Amino acid sequence: MLTRAAVPDTAPQISIASKRPPVGEHNLLGSLGLMGAPMPFARNEEIYGEGEPAEYLYKVVKGAVRTYKVLNDGRRQISAFHLAGDVFGLEAGEEHAFSAEAISQSTILVIKRSAVAALMARDTNVARELWSFTASELQHVQDHVLLLIKSAEERVVSFLLQMAKRMRGINEIDLPMSRQDIADYLGLTIETVSRTLTQLETRATIALPSSRRVVLRNRGMLDRLNA
Repeated sequence: MLTRAAVPDTAPQISIASKRPPVGEHNLLGSLGLMGAPMPFARNEEIYGEGEPAEYLYKVVKGAVRTYKVLNDGRRQISAFHLAGDVFGLEAGEEHAFSAEAISQSTILVIKRSAVAALMARDTNVARELWSFTASELQHVQDHVLLLIKSAEERVVSFLLQMAKRMRGINEIDLPMSRQDIADYLGLTIETVSRTLTQLETRATIALPSSRRVVLRNRGMLDRLNA
């Protein structure tokens, strides 16, 4: 739950960016940076909870965030991981459908939802960008649903390739999330995730210098497994 001082509707001109985008250049993320207030969150600290009022949007400046839901049987299903530059917390209704926590020490830009709505009302280009962003989030949800019907190996491989693409890693990535997080995202047990990673390493498809660092040694094979 966001317990710090509320972000005013007339958002402070606090920016992570070094300057305002040039006149005529419409950039939603840049605009949000000029409207929001950066706030620190400790590892595993809750940013907002399921069912709480969706009064803010959030942008990851540093660190990583997981959004999740606790099921009736106590299991946790992670819906998404948000990395530096990602915007999250956009809801169709007035309440959050999922909870959000910082995976690691993070800095999150907090923006009043009403301020974003006002910006959209006076700038159609920003409105179109937000619509495009929403469509991209919907595509992610659809891709995640399809991922959950694949085999365990296909899920793990798809996840590694997805993270490499998002983190702009060529052949080596440092994962901010734990193996339990990965398991809860892929709908697997932590034992299955660990066993699958070990099998991929044994076949020289990947290397695991540490529990969080993954080297993609055979991209061709990984792409075939992900086909």
